[in-house]
Amino acid sequence: MRYIKTLAEGETIRSIYLCKGKRSAETRNGKPYDNLILQDKTGTLDGKVWDPNSGGIADYDEMDFIEVFGEVVSYNNNLQLNIKQIRKAYEDEYVAADYMPTSEKSADGMYKELMGYVKQIGNPYLRQIVEFYFVNDKAFIKKFKEHSAAKTVHHGFAGGLLEHTLSVVKFCEYMVGAYPILNKDLLYAAAICHDIGKTRELSPFPENDYTDDGQLLGHIVIGVEMISEAVRSISGCPEKLVSELKHCVVAHHGELEYGSPKKPALAEALALNFADCTDAKMQTLTEIFKDKNTNDWLGYNRMFESNLRKTSI
Repeated sequence: MRYIKTLAEGETIRSIYLCKGKRSAETRNGKPYDNLILQDKTGTLDGKVWDPNSGGIADYDEMDFIEVFGEVVSYNNNLQLNIKQIRKAYEDEYVAADYMPTSEKSADGMYKELMGYVKQIGNPYLRQIVEFYFVNDKAFIKKFKEHSAAKTVHHGFAGGLLEHTLSVVKFCEYMVGAYPILNKDLLYAAAICHDIGKTRELSPFPENDYTDDGQLLGHIVIGVEMISEAVRSISGCPEKLVSELKHCVVAHHGELEYGSPKKPALAEALALNFADCTDAKMQTLTEIFKDKNTNDWLGYNRMFESNLRKTSI
């Protein structure tokens, strides 16, 4: 197969990709065409089927693995595939793992490191809440290791949720050492649990799309519900401590307009918000710069509200 990241303008290719998206549209002259999003583990590529009713285009649906034949062109400084032929691929023609973007880090290694932080939580109630999922729930552990942290924007790859969570905990580790006002047990538990709701907000790969609960509730509300599930199994868990943990999860986006039902009211909640925001933005920059192999200005970015480029050295 030809990985998307290896394609160059002017090539004519025949290769199998995951059809991550399919949308029918019309040109200004009223001629129908299809917009596709093709995906493999190296990224995504826009595809155009300018004549969807031609004999070379077989029946296919979104989330099918399809063999495409077409020409790689450049449009608005981005590569695009003008597709002339499509057929559904047979199961023995592809390996599904080749079409899922995956963390470059070892999932088992990251999880072992995360468990080292779980063992540092001294409060027995907070420790039991965390261990309810991260030690005792084998199905959750498997899902957490494989899940993405987002549909798009940052850590949108298999293992991304684990990678993001570990990075957030490490930022919190620094702040605990620098600012004695922070309660280490509460902050570590909150950091480890802050995005557990994403295991139910997003479907697993290859879909990696919002579930019904993801659309209706969102990962913050789901995460708080999951904490309540864990607490019900723990005898004598102090209500005030549970509320403080939930508050950190509820407030970790920092602002109401960013999806947090409450703004941070505890030092630990503020520290978690800073750690989460820092890792999300730095990973987003990492992915932007990785996609654009140039030191030129990249243009205005809505997330950062700035024109971006790499440093010259």
